[in-house]
Amino acid sequence: MQKVLVLCTGNSCRSQIAEGYLRHFAGSLAEIYSAGVETHGVNPKAIATMAEDGIDISGHTSNNISEYIGIDFDYVITVCDNAKERCPVFPSKAIKFHHNFPDPAKSTDMEEFRRVRELIKEYCEKFVEENLKTHGTI
Repeated sequence: MQKVLVLCTGNSCRSQIAEGYLRHFAGSLAEIYSAGVETHGVNPKAIATMAEDGIDISGHTSNNISEYIGIDFDYVITVCDNAKERCPVFPSKAIKFHHNFPDPAKSTDMEEFRRVRELIKEYCEKFVEENLKTHGTI
């Protein structure tokens, strides 16, 4: 089974949302992980905005990248420029992807969380279609 890591700065919003959608769209095609170069805890607004779309991430934890160094990832997706710049080199064949999503945690407006959620949802659905479903994993 393929392994996908989503990496962000604090593993509180963008990477948590992406993990939720990747799990949803990939199903049993891949194991999905998320981590941060730091850990800030899962943002309650990220949990709430995902619940609005029927995805429960309330059981997610905020993990540090150092917890996953021994895992041989197939894909590493950085979802912010800071994480891309600080991403450790993995001794693996991981294919790296990058998309700098806006940070909704910098806003107090739930509409910003919803807007970013939709951007991440679209990205994750496309990622699964183009990388997990098209490479003989189904």
